[in-house]
Amino acid sequence: MRNPKPKEWLAEEYSQNYIADYKAFNFVDGEGVRNSLYVSGCLFACEGCFNKAAQNFRYGKPFTQELEEQIIEDLRHDYVQGLTLLGGEPFLNTDVCLQVVRRIRQEFGHTKDIWSWTGYTFDELLQDSEDKLALLAEIDILVDGRFDLSKRDLKLQFRGSSNQRIVDVQKSLAQNKVVIWEKCFDATQTYEQIKKQDLI
Repeated sequence: MRNPKPKEWLAEEYSQNYIADYKAFNFVDGEGVRNSLYVSGCLFACEGCFNKAAQNFRYGKPFTQELEEQIIEDLRHDYVQGLTLLGGEPFLNTDVCLQVVRRIRQEFGHTKDIWSWTGYTFDELLQDSEDKLALLAEIDILVDGRFDLSKRDLKLQFRGSSNQRIVDVQKSLAQNKVVIWEKCFDATQTYEQIKKQDLI
């Protein structure tokens, strides 16, 4: 696992504007029905990475205007809550990601939410380059931090390891501190709470 210094890894030096995959209408990459864009390229090299092939910046195919239009059309369905950015590393593919999220804000305002997974922590992104800050400013929910195989926990909501957080980005930026998403829960705690109420 690699740990970058601020501005050490710049999207303009690494990104090839490739995407690994696009999946419409799924239920696993955040809250509600979502469309998920998997960008290509990541430098963190976390042990146990679930999408190792997408670490290559030329994996998959180039992002196209046609795909952008497809994403927008898929988001027009009322039952779709929003878009999720994954990878690869979205914050090392800011040309693609900013293009898409700015189009979403133009078309839908904030009626559709934007989630992103990243190997960076929220605090690291605040110290990094302007393009990373610009992308962060457009995101609603950020699942942050490297995947740590030694801290893997299958009971966690939307996370692979216990060091990762589900950050409410807009509240965090407004309060100048990390604010955890209020709907975040621990499956073990939830089970214990239900058990105490004799519901199971």
